[in-house]
Amino acid sequence: MSAHQFVTFAWDDAKAASLDPVGRLIYRSNLLGSDQRITNTGGGNTSAKLTEPDPLNAQPTEVLWVKGSGGDLRTSTRENFSSLYQQKLRDLQQLYAARPDKGLKAPAEDDMVGLYSHTTFNLNPRASSIDTPLHSFLPGKQVDHMHPNAIIAIAASANCERLTKEIFGGAMAYVPWMRPGFELGLAMQRISRENPAVKAIMMGQHGFISWADEDKACYTLTLDLIEKASAHLEARYTAKGGHATAFGGAKYQTLPADQRRATLAAILPWLRGQVSSVRRLIGTVQDDEKILRFVNSKDAPRLAELGTSCPDHFLRTKIKPLYVDWNPQTEDAAALKKKLAAGLAAYRLDYAAYYAKCKHANSPAQRDANPTVVLIPGLGMVAWGKDKSESRVTAEFYNCAVEVMRGAEAIDRYIALPQQEAFDIEYWLLEEAKLKRMPPEKELARQVIVVIGAGSGIGKETAHRLVREGAHIVCVDLNEGAAQATAKEITDKHGLGIGVAGTGLSNCGPAIGLAANITDRASIRRMLDDVALAYGGFDSICVTAGIFVPSDTSGHIPDDKWAVTFAINVTGSYLVADEAHKTWKEQGLRGSLVLTTSANAAVAKKGSVAYDVSKAAGNHLVRELAIELSPLVRVNGVAPATVVQGSAMFPRDRVVGSLAKYNIPYTEDEATESLVKKLAQFYADRTLTKSPITPADQAEAYFLLVTQRLSKTTGQIITVDGGLHEAFLR
Repeated sequence: MSAHQFVTFAWDDAKAASLDPVGRLIYRSNLLGSDQRITNTGGGNTSAKLTEPDPLNAQPTEVLWVKGSGGDLRTSTRENFSSLYQQKLRDLQQLYAARPDKGLKAPAEDDMVGLYSHTTFNLNPRASSIDTPLHSFLPGKQVDHMHPNAIIAIAASANCERLTKEIFGGAMAYVPWMRPGFELGLAMQRISRENPAVKAIMMGQHGFISWADEDKACYTLTLDLIEKASAHLEARYTAKGGHATAFGGAKYQTLPADQRRATLAAILPWLRGQVSSVRRLIGTVQDDEKILRFVNSKDAPRLAELGTSCPDHFLRTKIKPLYVDWNPQTEDAAALKKKLAAGLAAYRLDYAAYYAKCKHANSPAQRDANPTVVLIPGLGMVAWGKDKSESRVTAEFYNCAVEVMRGAEAIDRYIALPQQEAFDIEYWLLEEAKLKRMPPEKELARQVIVVIGAGSGIGKETAHRLVREGAHIVCVDLNEGAAQATAKEITDKHGLGIGVAGTGLSNCGPAIGLAANITDRASIRRMLDDVALAYGGFDSICVTAGIFVPSDTSGHIPDDKWAVTFAINVTGSYLVADEAHKTWKEQGLRGSLVLTTSANAAVAKKGSVAYDVSKAAGNHLVRELAIELSPLVRVNGVAPATVVQGSAMFPRDRVVGSLAKYNIPYTEDEATESLVKKLAQFYADRTLTKSPITPADQAEAYFLLVTQRLSKTTGQIITVDGGLHEAFLR
């Protein structure tokens, strides 16, 4: 085809010509992986059979470069590809043929995977994919194995073999469902030998594979086949009525955006608590037109119950989603919660029955029986994962499944993978071994932590400290731009993760920036609702926001400045706690609240009466809230001494004023950094450790208090003041 309507032809001859052979393979892979219509996140693999000098004898030898286990084609680099002696891989066929237990799902099949390492070329450490035989045993020098929705729609149709012939003629052969591995590679080898003109194979309920001897030709063939499948599906879809009749037509109507937001904000923390009964999960909401068309449809209950067809899909989305038959036009959020509770209970029982029915003597123990995809008419889809990246990928994969169902129903009848086949993939011992090889989760993994005051100083440092330990960070500040700047610093450093983002507030990664005025209860509530929409809920809150208003030279502080000091330093923390408590109770998961007080709370000083008294009140607020919020939430405080470096409370004019107050020499034209350093050292010299107090010192205390390291500590104040003996307890 000379033009492509359904995929993007992006090959650049000049770019390809500038690359070495492996570089060209990576280039092709990145192009294919960058188009979600061609393959999904982490799905598919590519290969090239190249001639290279053997490192042992310098003789030319054929090497298979193939995308290894894990990784994503869109972002793959050379390190993501394994390199194997092609002849040694082919020689494994003799070893496999001699096995008396060879055949589908036999131990011989899994044992072959362990032998791929013995064919490694040039000590390449990348583990080989289970799809390696598919690439090795096919005749093409270049091979693409992709998972396009349009192709899988055909693969997941009841009459896949007939449809493959009708749509592609003799250009594409067909192989029924087989678990990826050695036997499937041999089957494809037989097909290619018996049909030399064939350059592609439809893989029943899986995807397709195509090959050529030249890389651009392979890329072009892959796109042409997807284009042909897509054009056929869309023509049939339109002929049957298009969107108006998709999935049997609409049964329910989508709620207006503001009602969707309000309903989701009301139920998401509770739902997060329910699906986190084994381990905490992070949510992604999807409510775009495509997913709403599906969840609102007449056929959604039937199709959802069938589950997904492609192994890549259900490894993320489980055997099936939870569909909740809720009428958004006549039922309220309370009714939805009731139906969700009943649906979750039934889902867990059903999953346990599926496990009991399909398990083998050596199957791994049953995994979490909670759904990872929840479908709600009028609202959309909520996907769950161990982190934001995983929940986004889960949402992406179920979107792919919906598109597969749409295409399959347009041309035929959608069918899912049989339960036993699905189970054997989900609980495959090789997959279990892969999971066990993964590094342990970080200390704050699966946690969502709200840091109020994250735009600068201690709050910003705390946000950066907590994200390093795996937490998702909600950066909150009165200045929305400052909050978003801190969130951007985090995502620039740690990345957004993989997967297609959700819609609206769910379009975020490990950090998000929000505005809130902690003296305004409604503002706090809006912010916490936004957190629910972004992540499903939250686990801990650190309040680092505060204000210091010094007395004038006569020792007087105006009434309005006194009031604003208490509004921010005391009342604001109470309002945050009071609103957050509502969400914590709904969620039912243990959490932590950390407030910021001060060493000044215990030390009377001239010139800071409003600040000092407000911080003393803050100390007691910690104790009161520890009682009020127990046993679900631990409440503690961090009491810094004066933090000058990096603090928004110390602009240049205040630094200069303090230097003058304490008779510390300085010049008017002296750099701000120098002035700050002098003042910080002055305060440090009054402590026992003689070291300036930094935001990083405070952040460490917040970190300790939100982890489980001090899980039995509540109602306490941790002082981080360098050893200010005037503040010793007495």
